[in-house]
Amino acid sequence: MIKTTPPTNSYINREVSWLQFNARVLQEASSANVPLIERLRFLGIFSNNLDEFFKVRYATVKRIVEAGKGGKNELGGIKAKELLDIITQIVIKQQSDSLDILTDVKSKLEKENIYIIDETQIEASQHDFINNYFIKTVSPALVTIILNDLVVLPNLKDSAAYLAVRMVMADDKKQFALIEIPKSIDRFIELPKQGDKSYIILIDDLLRHCLRDIFNIFDYKTISAHMVKITRDGELDFDSDLSKSFINKISDSVKHRQLGEPVRFVYDKTIHKETLQFLMSKMGIDDTDSIIPGGRYHNRRDYMGFPSLGRQDLLYDKIEPLPIKGLSFQESIFEAITKKDYLLYTPYQTFSYVVKFLREAALDPKVKTIKITIYRLAQISHIASSLINAAINGKAVTVSIELRARFDEQANIDYAEQMQSEGINLIFGVAGLKVHSKMCVVEREEGKKLKRYGFVSTGNFNESTAKIYTDYTLFTADQRILKDVNKIFSFFQANYKIYSYKHLIVSPHYTQKKVFKLIDKEIEYARNGQEGLIRLKMNSISSYTMIDKLYEASRAGVKIQMIVRGICSLIPGIKGMSENIEVISVVDKFLEHSRVYMFGNGGDLKIYISSADWMSRNIENRVEVSCPIYDEDVKQEIIDTFNISWSDNVKARILCETQENKYKVSDKEKVRSQFVVYDYYLKKLKN
Repeated sequence: MIKTTPPTNSYINREVSWLQFNARVLQEASSANVPLIERLRFLGIFSNNLDEFFKVRYATVKRIVEAGKGGKNELGGIKAKELLDIITQIVIKQQSDSLDILTDVKSKLEKENIYIIDETQIEASQHDFINNYFIKTVSPALVTIILNDLVVLPNLKDSAAYLAVRMVMADDKKQFALIEIPKSIDRFIELPKQGDKSYIILIDDLLRHCLRDIFNIFDYKTISAHMVKITRDGELDFDSDLSKSFINKISDSVKHRQLGEPVRFVYDKTIHKETLQFLMSKMGIDDTDSIIPGGRYHNRRDYMGFPSLGRQDLLYDKIEPLPIKGLSFQESIFEAITKKDYLLYTPYQTFSYVVKFLREAALDPKVKTIKITIYRLAQISHIASSLINAAINGKAVTVSIELRARFDEQANIDYAEQMQSEGINLIFGVAGLKVHSKMCVVEREEGKKLKRYGFVSTGNFNESTAKIYTDYTLFTADQRILKDVNKIFSFFQANYKIYSYKHLIVSPHYTQKKVFKLIDKEIEYARNGQEGLIRLKMNSISSYTMIDKLYEASRAGVKIQMIVRGICSLIPGIKGMSENIEVISVVDKFLEHSRVYMFGNGGDLKIYISSADWMSRNIENRVEVSCPIYDEDVKQEIIDTFNISWSDNVKARILCETQENKYKVSDKEKVRSQFVVYDYYLKKLKN
């Protein structure tokens, strides 16, 4: 029996809870109501999530162990060494489940005339194509490392997959080698169709088929190849060289990440023991590393890019992002939001309104300044090009860009250098704090005054993720809100000053205090016999301080409804502690990313959209913004879409102490919330 809960009744360990979130992703890969190719892609998401977990969270716990600390206070009552063992047990089980799911999906694909073949199943008619593909495309990209003569193993790349080759020579001596699976080539190679049958071979198996060509200079009796993968500590370590710019320090740290300590070693469980021992000895793998026996294939994250093969019937129907009623691409967005606020909810509605706003600001002669925060940009970013366009047109453009956005550091560095060269004023965050807020304010000359326009969002200003992340963006000309937004940019410029804000809730100085005040008000209502109500939607909640406050509210009789996609260290439904708290998690086609806080306020509902989850880092170590919703129409939209998510009885799981991820069951009509939300906005356009 795998132990998954800490020896305390108050919290679920955040690492364990995160693994249970990834189990929900794995459920999607096994779900009969998910199209077959999408199921493969969910397997890829599961694997990619796990890679990042080991680079960051497992690596952090390992550092606690190596520092000789117990870590019980930080880890919810579990000793760090014990937690590493628990994680490894859970991951081994999940990896095994994922292999079973992959086998099942493959068999179902075969019924659809799609065959994923290995090197033993190559037909004679396919040999010429495969051999030509190897010679022309694969062979020039190969890195093959002969191991025996090397005293020190070369630095194996983080999360790269390698074939570990063992040759038994004519004289019975052993020769070992590693073949790096090239990332520059698609993992899945489409072979010529045969009638109505489609064939795919993984590059791993193509290499196995071509081993004799690769090692033709060796006189061996037998040869075998098994996959291995190493995951390294992904934390950035900064040097203290004062002569280096912040960009250079981040850039150097990203390069050094490839030299991070190993934290996970995954290998094909059928590998020869001699090969395994040789590699582990060479790589310095020890008992604080997670050693995972796996299947024949690793880096299953590549399944996120599994080809569609022209089979739309095996994919989700593509939705066309909808327009926002009242906003037009042919008319001024500034003029429209002067009259009222508008809400954008991606991916149901088109992200193009954000680009339209910035394009208009770049061209409008009356616009004098543009200030924006950037956390993660798309690979080809219209946001960045709009800002550069504005600078070229003489606007004073200020961009707060977070160079420490994990695993997007290099992309942000590249954009920062490009924007800086075009005259944009760059702010590289705040010392000791990540800037995670998502906001923009524009100042426009109207008469003798400057009027502000802007937007505040729950998500990154990224065209790519806006197609799959659910996020709210508020477009507003409400001067009360935008005055506070402007103050935050003043804080970026001179962060020795602590500003006060009348409308926004801002981390790190005010979030806990102001949210506690809102919760206390609900407690007061409940104790006076009125309804106390809190409704929350977020990615994660792991701050024990925030959890304890919700427990206090629950004990006072406040009704609390929570939609939490990922980590949930709070345990709902415990008598005397949290019996008035219900938590569900929705995992489906899109990634639920929006954060919403609602407080009953005696019937006069207070609603905030936010960039902040309720984790210690968001409350204490980041610049986050929670923005009040004042427009009644926008309020109703958020209430309606929350209600739809809360009523989900197809893709909602109930979160509870046992962490079983059971689906929410209801006798009512089936509600698959993400599909219903799209229909909701479709109807709004027609009314």
